Amino acid sequence: MNQPKSIIMTGCSSGIGLDAARTLTARGWRVFATCRKEADCARLRDDGLESFVLDHRDPASIGTAITEATTRTGGTLDAVFCNAGYGLPVLIEDLPAFVLKDMMETNFFGVHEIVRRVIPVMRAQGYGRIINCSSTLGFSAIRWRAPYVASKFALEGYTDTLRLELAPDNIHAILIEPGPITSNFRLNAKAQFEAHIDWESSAKRAAYEAKILPRFARDIDAKDPFELPASAVTAKLIRALEARRPRPRYLVTTPTYMSYWARRLLPTRLADWFLAKA
Repeated sequence: MNQPKSIIMTGCSSGIGLDAARTLTARGWRVFATCRKEADCARLRDDGLESFVLDHRDPASIGTAITEATTRTGGTLDAVFCNAGYGLPVLIEDLPAFVLKDMMETNFFGVHEIVRRVIPVMRAQGYGRIINCSSTLGFSAIRWRAPYVASKFALEGYTDTLRLELAPDNIHAILIEPGPITSNFRLNAKAQFEAHIDWESSAKRAAYEAKILPRFARDIDAKDPFELPASAVTAKLIRALEARRPRPRYLVTTPTYMSYWARRLLPTRLADWFLAKA
């Protein structure tokens, strides 16, 4: 009897990761749904999922998690979905270097550590899919999002290079690029903002009061324009995993498509004018 296809996923405590873990499990995949905190893993195990700790900022936990997954499967791993990440709104002039470094550790360097550890497994078995969750901000910048934009731009270039390097090994490197998705992203961003950003001392304090604080004060259930549920990302993830010849990138939400074509078809100044409205 053939064993089910297996995937290790990060950032599964809520939002995109949780929806994807549940949906793929229902489709017959063996899902290793990892989280940064053991308490979240315990909750997922109570929900019937296989879950253990993987923290993008902790190389030891990455190694332990991948070893655990491959031990359970007998040494194989069909796919990995690097989904964990966070952002926060801040002007570049108010961005502490340590905040940028931490976001790069989570959103980019952790992905690299995972990729390096799964490539030997996939090469040995002769196939695999490495799927990285980027963003519409992985190819188009907007104000207030410099650290997140920097981390996702890095992830895009990294994954494009990975795709070229791994093609001879039958390992597909794929990007999923969501726009606004229903999740805890805003709550997590608020916590980071309140902990690390001294907006009250900023030369642009009035701008924070006009643009950022009201957004944080919105009702938790308030939605952004064009926001889609996490299932919209899961639908593209399924295509990336199960298509015979997957695309290099999958766009999700209307703003992502608009930004994608604006960057490719419009002159830079006109594209900047368009993106300044975001």
